[in-house]
Formats: sequence, structure tokens, C-alpha cells
Amino acid sequence: MNDLKSALAISSSGLTAQAGRLNVVAQNVANTDTPGYRRKLTTFEALLPQIDGQGGVRLGPQRLDTSELPMIHDPSHPLANADGLYEGSNVTLTIEMADAREAQRSYEANLRSFDNARQMTRSLLELLRR
Repeated sequence: MNDLKSALAISSSGLTAQAGRLNVVAQNVANTDTPGYRRKLTTFEALLPQIDGQGGVRLGPQRLDTSELPMIHDPSHPLANADGLYEGSNVTLTIEMADAREAQRSYEANLRSFDNARQMTRSLLELLRR
């Protein structure tokens, strides 16, 4: 049963990490048109197996994308300087949608793994009942 517990814990940690990644993508998409907004980036950290042998993954520290912010010309904008320019956001919707798709697929894969471990346990218990 320890192997089952490990499989479920690893899948669960993947589900949690991918849900957090989707949250960061949603924040980036929501702030696409926010002046001066820098895109948030996420990383994953491996959880080393503990004493009970379980490992997994979690979200690492978030960091900001350091690429240059585009300058947008709009003299009527309240943040515009004397030349009529203000800093836009460095969020690219195409990249965010690709990240969201990847996180969604990874989430689904972890969910299938979790379900397979649960089904194998159910089958084992049925065999032992006989």
C-alpha cells in the first residue's frame, strides 16, 4: 500500500503544481493591458523523497520577466510622458495560451495517473475479497 500512497501523492502534487501554474497564467492574461505590468514566470521544484519514500513536485518561487516593456504612444493616456509614451505590458497572449494549454495537458495526465492508481487498488481489493 505504500507504493499506492506514493503514486497518489506524486500525482496529487502534480495536480496542485499545474493548478498553480494555470493561476499564474490567468493573472498574466488578466493584466495584458495593464501599463507597466511584467509577466510572471513560474518554475517547478522537485520534492525529494521523504523518509516514507514519497516525492513529487511543487511550484518554485515566482519571478518577473525582465524583457523590455514596449513603449506605447498615446498622448492622452494619464501615464504618458512629455513625448506621449508610456510603458505597456510584456505579456504576449500567444505565449500565455500555449502555457495554459501545456499546463492543462499536464494536469490531465496527472489526473489520469491518479485515477489509474485508484482503479488498480480497487481491482486488487476485489481480487483479495475472492
